[in-house]
Amino acid sequence: MYFKLTLFFAVLFSSFNAYSQTVYPKITGYFGIMHPIATFSKDETNVNFRDYYAVGFPTGINIWKSDKIGFSVEFVPNIKDDNGTDKVTNLLFHPGVLVALGKGYTFAGRAAFETSGRYGFTPVFNKTIIKNKTCSYYAAVPLPVRFGNDHPVSFTVGFQFGIAF
Repeated sequence: MYFKLTLFFAVLFSSFNAYSQTVYPKITGYFGIMHPIATFSKDETNVNFRDYYAVGFPTGINIWKSDKIGFSVEFVPNIKDDNGTDKVTNLLFHPGVLVALGKGYTFAGRAAFETSGRYGFTPVFNKTIIKNKTCSYYAAVPLPVRFGNDHPVSFTVGFQFGIAF
């Protein structure tokens, strides 16, 4: 009798576990707001909120191959207000690889191609802050490095937050 009861519960709990597992590939989407904090180059240092106001709106899709690695593609329209004149200054195409680091942390290594003529790469460190059944909220630190278009190499420190679903 105990054997049958133990077998019944073992089968029952293993079936719950099977249904709770994530099926891969797993596709998620997200939308965020990104503020560059400061941009450094050999010629100058520009600080957002002081010298001008710039904001980006990263929107993307993540395709997780497993719980450890995935692919991501995002598009980021950027708006800048400089001396009372605001406009879309750039559209960034940002494909990359995702690596889950555990405990809600993710690293994204992204290539960067801008309509402004700049290109480069962006390492991004991401942390899920709040996670619930239908969405999660995250904060990230993007560190863009850019080349090209007759400008010196630049490095930016930014802050991003958003929602993933």
